[in-house]
Amino acid sequence: MDRMHQAMEKVKILVGMEVDEEDVVEEESSMSFMDDFNRNCTLSRQQRLYGFATCLVAGLACTLLSMLVFFNPIKFGITFTFGNLLSLGSTAFLIGPKRQVTMMLDPVRIYATAIYLASIIIALFCALYVHNKLLTLLAIMLEFGALIWYSLSYIPFARTMVSKMMTACFDTEF
Repeated sequence: MDRMHQAMEKVKILVGMEVDEEDVVEEESSMSFMDDFNRNCTLSRQQRLYGFATCLVAGLACTLLSMLVFFNPIKFGITFTFGNLLSLGSTAFLIGPKRQVTMMLDPVRIYATAIYLASIIIALFCALYVHNKLLTLLAIMLEFGALIWYSLSYIPFARTMVSKMMTACFDTEF
């Protein structure tokens, strides 16, 4: 029964629910850093929704404002990438940072996550260090494509459907 209670407490921590400190009977040595972090950073449902909405609106605003500086690829790359990172971070308010990372590292979407994060790094590198407008625009196009592919990984069978549609559209054999 004690193991069941501990398992329920861990689920509550993972989801981000409030946990009474006197009900928790866990050994300090068995607590991982992320469990301790999630326990200390519990937010109410309203705070989670406010954090999600704030990050999402800020991310979308940065992404849309980046269109104003489209002809300056360096500024465009920085604001577009920052907007994507804010939008991606907004979901951590809803499901928690540990679960977000766990879902990103799920075997179904590990490659999409790796390509998306690598494209963000490449775009920032091209914008901040290389200062090449053409490379920055190419990196932003790669980042946008990787963002779409990463987002589709959360919808069941969406990547398969898009792959089949693209094959049908660009197939040269009749």
